[in-house]
Amino acid sequence: MQSLSRRQFLASTAAIGAASVLLPLTTPRAVQAAAPTLIRACTRVIDVAGRAAKVFGLVQPDGTPGLTMSAADGFQVRLENALDAPTLIHWHGLTPPFGQDGVPDLPQPLLKPGQSYDYGFPVATPGTHWMHAHTLQEQQLLAAPLIITDPTEEGVDEQPVVVLFHDFSFKAPEELLAGLTGPSPASGNGGTAVQSMSGMSGMDMSGGQGVAMPMDVNDIEYDAYLANDRTLNDPQVFTVEQNGTVRLRLINGATATAFWIDTGALEGEAIAVDGNPIVPRRGRRFPLAMGQRIDIRLSIPGKRGAWPIMAQREAGIQRTGFVLATKGGNVKRMATTGDQARPAIDLSFEARLAAAIPLAERAADVNDPVELGGVMQGYSWTLNGKTWGNRQPISVRKGERVELTMRNTSMMGHPMHLHGHHFQVVAIDGRRFVGAVRDTVWVPPTRAVTIAFDASNPGTWAFHCHHLYHMANGMMTVVDYTA
Repeated sequence: MQSLSRRQFLASTAAIGAASVLLPLTTPRAVQAAAPTLIRACTRVIDVAGRAAKVFGLVQPDGTPGLTMSAADGFQVRLENALDAPTLIHWHGLTPPFGQDGVPDLPQPLLKPGQSYDYGFPVATPGTHWMHAHTLQEQQLLAAPLIITDPTEEGVDEQPVVVLFHDFSFKAPEELLAGLTGPSPASGNGGTAVQSMSGMSGMDMSGGQGVAMPMDVNDIEYDAYLANDRTLNDPQVFTVEQNGTVRLRLINGATATAFWIDTGALEGEAIAVDGNPIVPRRGRRFPLAMGQRIDIRLSIPGKRGAWPIMAQREAGIQRTGFVLATKGGNVKRMATTGDQARPAIDLSFEARLAAAIPLAERAADVNDPVELGGVMQGYSWTLNGKTWGNRQPISVRKGERVELTMRNTSMMGHPMHLHGHHFQVVAIDGRRFVGAVRDTVWVPPTRAVTIAFDASNPGTWAFHCHHLYHMANGMMTVVDYTA
């Protein structure tokens, strides 16, 4: 398959290369046997702080955003493109067979306007997942929740509350990207404003204590931050029962913003990350990087009341959120900014996590280094010194236990996402532990994170930073193996 120009790359984000084989757009046999659920990529208008905004969306025919389905039923979905531009949707958190992952030209081409495609495969991991475009359309809210319920949890007395967070700009994503890649990006061209956090103590690349180094965060200043399409000027209020139990299913669908989740007066219990159960961790503040999800269980007091749940931008005061309120609870007006900036997201929470169902103990067959590099000047981002156009695939063999040690030599954090698999965090800065099972992990500047996964799903799988503009400017490769 011929390579794409830069303009085509920005439109579709990815093209695999001559060694790949395009799969025909045939309807899977499983879908032919069962009527698929229709999800439609469409345009819609939302209100952002009193101003109308035309955005994209993923909705069912009755207007319901996203999908909720049982793992027992498998994934039987028809994607219809009702946009006036080509698109394709990635099923983030699922592990479909190669060809149904929804990344443009890996290997499925973009769906043209009016086209549809039926997907059908078993669901191995119930949990809180999401779906989104793998192009710049993601910035324009072409994303939605994808909740896979666990049949073994039917009858559990808890109320699900699903919230998708996003960062929003009235500017087109192409304009935002041009502002980042143009001259003097740190000056604020194109809506960008890089913040530098000095005094950050980190680890040097040899694993020893490093000196304080400046860290770049929040390279785009957004017009608003949304929770289910709404700002704190008009937050969504979920009615809850006194003495009830609530399960927050929180999704960071932002393209360039990591958040701190603050449960305020209610102490929470984190019970899953990226759809995978963990040994419960109690707290009131939880980090959530781009692409990640977290399930938090809350106990509602036995009285009338209203309890705001906030998502505040790392290293900033901007925030969004929603409210849990009983009948008669007094919902007060909330500011869109907090009293003080939260710190940059680090690995302190990650280091305390443990998988409820860890990978089987096994020595690694492969342990490859992956250097996360990049600079703000020129806005170029690399994996092992290569950008997507000059990528060096990570080649493995079916059946191998693979470990990848990611070392971040850049001064921005990177949420690294692997398609087609779930991995376990098994080391931070060389310290081994039995960490969480995830599909997206945060790697801060000057730190190293090792992940392990089993090569059990042959294909050519995207591996990239889930900061949309880092990915678009090079920080992406593939993990490649055959049956």
